Amino acid sequence: MSAESSNPDACPVVESLEQIGSQWRLVVLHDLHDGEKRFNELKRSTDASSRTLSRVLDDLREMGFVTRRLEEDAPVATYYDLTEKGESLCPVFDEIEAWADEWLDTGDAEPETAIAD
Repeated sequence: MSAESSNPDACPVVESLEQIGSQWRLVVLHDLHDGEKRFNELKRSTDASSRTLSRVLDDLREMGFVTRRLEEDAPVATYYDLTEKGESLCPVFDEIEAWADEWLDTGDAEPETAIAD
């Protein structure tokens, strides 16, 4: 635990980002926004290595964002889904996507520049 996260007066935004803020955690959480997925589906859609994805999913399970379900029928499959805590982030992802649509340059148009006379 870092010094900042043990500070009771620390900013809630900073504390939240310490939990969900890594690139891979955000990618996996966002990907599970669409519903339950098998490990290999997540691997393909996130383009993460097996090792990275396993570590991230373990972290997210420990923090209560993701559940794991093992189906032992042949072939054995492991499924991951968002918990209620993970689902509570979905509106945040929706807002980030709306912000990105409005403010990030998609390369479709030239950026506007002010012309001084």
